[in-house]
Amino acid sequence: MAERIDYGRSIMQGIHAMQADSSRTFARHSHEEFGIGLIVRGAQRSFSGRGTVEAGPGDLIMVNPGEVHDGQPLQDGGRAWRMLYIQPALWQQLAEELAEHAGSPQPLLLPQLSDAGLRQQFVQVFALLCGQAAASLPAEQAMLQLLSRLLPAHGYRPPSSGCSAAIARVRALLDDAPTQSHSLSTLAELAGISRFRLLRSFSQQLGCSPHDYLQQRRLSLARGLIAQGRALAEVAAAVGFADQSHMNRVFLQRLGITPGRYARALR
Repeated sequence: MAERIDYGRSIMQGIHAMQADSSRTFARHSHEEFGIGLIVRGAQRSFSGRGTVEAGPGDLIMVNPGEVHDGQPLQDGGRAWRMLYIQPALWQQLAEELAEHAGSPQPLLLPQLSDAGLRQQFVQVFALLCGQAAASLPAEQAMLQLLSRLLPAHGYRPPSSGCSAAIARVRALLDDAPTQSHSLSTLAELAGISRFRLLRSFSQQLGCSPHDYLQQRRLSLARGLIAQGRALAEVAAAVGFADQSHMNRVFLQRLGITPGRYARALR
């Protein structure tokens, strides 16, 4: 089976579409957007912010910004899925409209959901948004109707942060200086704990190791620079990857495509 991953096509301001058919196992990673998708063939198991879940044909799959997740097929032949990625600013606007007052907290999404009505609505929305008239009234209306049914019934409010002060300090450093080199010893000293405890606590609280978290931050920076049209070798050096080949491997492990294919999808 030939792998197909079409990622990053902008179909409406603040919304990107993805279509994939793959037997690839994706490493743990996160996105900066909210994601709503549908398994159209096969099945997969994935780690999520609410534990390990399985999704099969007709199931909705969803992810929140910054939520660490992965994905592996459950059977030969892989699985096929479609996704809509929504920028947080647009998501906040939609949430406020649904709640009918400003400042409403962003509702979070469950990782997996079986709902025949929502499935039909998603199929309709995806077809309209990916059609010739993505910015048309029917597409905008269908998107709002999907969220108006999804969020009140299946959204949930953000839980209180489970990140300890020690791990929060390490996370803040990696967020502030993702292009720099960091040693485990230095991070452990900042946290005030041993290296072994840092590895265990960081993974328990954030779902990935400090190294994987740093790679994700660099990946996010790289995607932004590529969207600006920067040369790939220049991007790799700017965000802290060892070289362009290193950046290629990280893209493939987490997004399933190379930086070159990602750049072409944005044109």
